[in-house]
Amino acid sequence: MTELLRIRDLSVVYKTRRGTAYGVNGVSLDLEENKTLGLAGESGCGKSTLGRAIIRLVPYPGQIASGEISLNIEREILCGGGVIRKGMTNLMELNDEQMRSLRGCEIAYIFQDPMTSLNPMRSIGKHFEELMRAHDPTVKKEAAVERAKEILEGLGISPERVLDYPHQFSGGMRQRVMIGLGLALQPKLLIADEPTTSLDVIVEAQILRQVAELKAKFDLTMILITHNLGVLAQTADSIAIMYAGRIVEVADTGSLFESPQHPYTQALLESVPDVSKPEKRLTWIPGAPPDLTRPIPGCMYNPRCPHVMDICKEVNPQLVPSKTGGLVACHLYDGG
Repeated sequence: MTELLRIRDLSVVYKTRRGTAYGVNGVSLDLEENKTLGLAGESGCGKSTLGRAIIRLVPYPGQIASGEISLNIEREILCGGGVIRKGMTNLMELNDEQMRSLRGCEIAYIFQDPMTSLNPMRSIGKHFEELMRAHDPTVKKEAAVERAKEILEGLGISPERVLDYPHQFSGGMRQRVMIGLGLALQPKLLIADEPTTSLDVIVEAQILRQVAELKAKFDLTMILITHNLGVLAQTADSIAIMYAGRIVEVADTGSLFESPQHPYTQALLESVPDVSKPEKRLTWIPGAPPDLTRPIPGCMYNPRCPHVMDICKEVNPQLVPSKTGGLVACHLYDGG
């Protein structure tokens, strides 16, 4: 398989009045073409920050402190900032104008809340027109509208609704519009940040089915960010578990659900209700994620871990190969 995305030792910091917080701390990941990687973990663990860092849109006061983000560019791209060559390219070496040229056509992002991501003063057709003309000013308005109609129809929305405004759509339909905007320029990599948040289970199932169909149709590679492990069980080829800005486990989806290695992953899965086992008591993870402006020594999970050892309070574990073929960052497995 061809490698599409390579991340090495990526760190993102937020400098606040309370101190510097590492929203992403030394993350390394690989993603092959036409695969779906799930990013899971509790709220505030760094999933969305990592996703935004990949497209270099970390919100203020955040900034990428260090690391490499390399994308396998499929086609040569001409822009005001110069020429972006085909092949593996370190996005950290590109200027702002070059990155703007890549966003949408090579790498796209579906933001978490479609109500706040869509401009209430512009029609849905206008959203598509602005997106397309930003990357190709020669595109005529009529051509952009026709393309918008085609995309909306493929997502189960009447083409005539290109003239409607965001407030005239339901939450599920707005989410479909956001997916359509992400796919408009046929990118190779699509990052979807909580694409089914606040949707009921029926609409959620419809959205997930459409995402799977679109992935197959356009040969997409995806990063799916969610706290819902059930969603990843249906859609992801592999899953990376994040905690306190770090990756603590990476495994293919089947292995992770059948034999989770990290105590945090095990606790997350134990916290998921199982309707097939009504006798199972609902469990939870005691405590709360740490304050990232005041990092604790050793493993960040050690105050909540039932298997904590002395070394866990002193030395931060590194990712090592696990018996399931993935990676795990825990002193239970590194011989520490």
